[in-house]
Amino acid sequence: MTDLGLGASAFEQHPFRARILGELHARPTRPQEAPARILHFAFLIDSARGEADRAAVTNLCVERGLTGPDAQTRQFRVELQGAALVWERHGEFVTHSWEFASSEAGEAFSPSPDALMRTIRMLPQPGPLLVAVDLHMLAGDRDPARIASLFGPLQAAVSEANSGRALIASDFAPDTFGFVRIFVANRSMPPMSAGRLTQRLLEIETYRTLALMGLPEAQNLAPSIRRIEHELPRLLDAMTQATGVEQNRALLDALTGLASELEVGAAASLYRFGATRAYDELVRERLEAIAETRLADYPSWNGFLARRLQPAMRTCRNTEERQADLSRKLARAAQLLRTRVDTEVEAQNSDLLRQMGERVQLQLRLQQTVEGLSVAAITYYIASVVHHVLEGAKEAGVHVEPSKDTAIAIPFIAAFVAWTVWRIRRRHHGD
Repeated sequence: MTDLGLGASAFEQHPFRARILGELHARPTRPQEAPARILHFAFLIDSARGEADRAAVTNLCVERGLTGPDAQTRQFRVELQGAALVWERHGEFVTHSWEFASSEAGEAFSPSPDALMRTIRMLPQPGPLLVAVDLHMLAGDRDPARIASLFGPLQAAVSEANSGRALIASDFAPDTFGFVRIFVANRSMPPMSAGRLTQRLLEIETYRTLALMGLPEAQNLAPSIRRIEHELPRLLDAMTQATGVEQNRALLDALTGLASELEVGAAASLYRFGATRAYDELVRERLEAIAETRLADYPSWNGFLARRLQPAMRTCRNTEERQADLSRKLARAAQLLRTRVDTEVEAQNSDLLRQMGERVQLQLRLQQTVEGLSVAAITYYIASVVHHVLEGAKEAGVHVEPSKDTAIAIPFIAAFVAWTVWRIRRRHHGD
């Protein structure tokens, strides 16, 4: 029997097959043992900074005799002395998650983040810092009141997660070291469940912060949109009173200027508002995935974020809707003005053509008059020549009567001249 190869690998592979199959496993969940301390950072990057950060992680590994991430790797974990680094590359940001061993007997969020920064500084900062999270997970049950007291004067969101197998808490505000702190009490979660929960909690804070990046954009656009909203009714009212091409063109120029200003802002914010919607949806999905149960006397994570995050999301959506609504109104108004200007220009062109036709008719009549005068003048000239010839012939002894014979010749001369002029005019018209 002929050997046909090793299963599916014997076939020619689509160039995207490996990438598509690998996407489902690009960011695997890793087991997490309690106690654990994670300092999580998210940095904004562009393509060049992202590749530079990948190279920095690779160099860090090579210096320690380890293998770094390849060009296609989206998530990479490496064990270093005293810590483990989880590196993740995303579209517009990169995350560094540093996992430290924690003592079960130690206090929550102890030692301070500053004591751990020497390890973190092994990697250069790849871009502007946007997210900094200090997550501490300890084993065993905890009193919700004691957990809430960890977060100082601000009200903390405390709730059960993972169907009651964990307590989670955070005030979503930076502490004195600049970290948003998250505390997790692992009541009975196995390592894989604990790993999924910590991953989702870090993603909630990361995506929440990235979703809110659309808010400053919306606030910056608000004055321009408000001014256009106030200016548009004034221009529409002026349209009802404008007469003449010049006034309508001036209004059209003003509308075009407003439309250009609006479209510049819309184009600049298109990506940001789209990303805000996507990140908001991810936050909702992650909140649903943690299987949260509300505790009495404390706000849940879902309720806390809904009260504070959703108003910002509504502001972004409202700004985007106002841009789209204004764009439609400006387009309709500009189309009406263009139609009016075109109609008036066509009316002016019609008047101009009519006037040109009248001038042509006048010129034709003048031409005909000139032609009649030309026939008379040429006939008079030829008749004078004939008369002089006849007078000369009479003096030479020829029996002629100059005056009588000239009078008889004039009709024939006039007819000949008129026929000649007609032939010339006909030839010119034919050309």
